Amino acid sequence: MQIQNLYPGGIASNCYLVSEGTDAVLIDCSAPVDAVRAALAATGAALRAILLTHGHYDHLMTQDDIKAAFGVQVYLHRADEKFPETGLYNCYHVFTGFEASFTPPDVLFDDGDVLQFGALSVKAINTPGHTPGCCVLQTGNALFTGDTLMSCGYGRTTFPGGNTPAMRDSLQRLFSLPQHLFIYPGHGDGCSLATALHNIFR
Repeated sequence: MQIQNLYPGGIASNCYLVSEGTDAVLIDCSAPVDAVRAALAATGAALRAILLTHGHYDHLMTQDDIKAAFGVQVYLHRADEKFPETGLYNCYHVFTGFEASFTPPDVLFDDGDVLQFGALSVKAINTPGHTPGCCVLQTGNALFTGDTLMSCGYGRTTFPGGNTPAMRDSLQRLFSLPQHLFIYPGHGDGCSLATALHNIFR
């Protein structure tokens, strides 16, 4: 499995191209079409889907362009279904004062669902707190943690739909996973799951 971070800079989230053989998915979607096309060419894989860790705009800001260019579907947890199309919930309004609406997800998934894309298998682990539908996406030894968990902290719970007790429970749930797993967060650099949790609970 190959993992490339196509982070475009600025306020955008990390954007991971995950490929296995000829199959690839984007986990969160902030990179421009040309960057995705170049990364796919380097791997020889075809894009099968866009998987979102949650519904905030910085994690899906180029999804409509990518959908149009590659003809793929967007997957999002059911609890965040309305976030992309609603400026208040997708937080575009929070940061800019303006409204922005993105295309609703094509496919909704639930906690524990295993999403299969050719050779790639991705398990969804719902970790509410930052948003109701926030998820950690696991494939192999990689955990794509979005804004649930970062190397030195976790996502804010003060945005619309945030919930501090739920976030606490979600972080505790991550202790049940193998601690050697490597996290690929929505912002910043990655580290082992054990290190990230230790940095919060030490």
